[in-house]
Amino acid sequence: MRTTLTLDPDVAARLEREMKRSGTGLKVVVNQALRAGLGMADKPVHPPEFRVEPHAFGFQPGTDLDRLNQLVDELGAEEAARKLSR
Repeated sequence: MRTTLTLDPDVAARLEREMKRSGTGLKVVVNQALRAGLGMADKPVHPPEFRVEPHAFGFQPGTDLDRLNQLVDELGAEEAARKLSR
């Protein structure tokens, strides 16, 4: 749920201190504080299910997918050389 919250200055300052201490973001700190305050601290948090959906990109056999950045660099260099030779 997304909502707008107006915090009292002392609460905002405490949240900022906790964010710096823990190295986490506002969302995490606020959720942890609310869980503790609502008596839910002992209940496990279930993150949304992460699902990977495969996609057929149509690469030809023999294409090394771990070196696509190198291929992009080579194609960019060829294009630059072609433009310079005009």
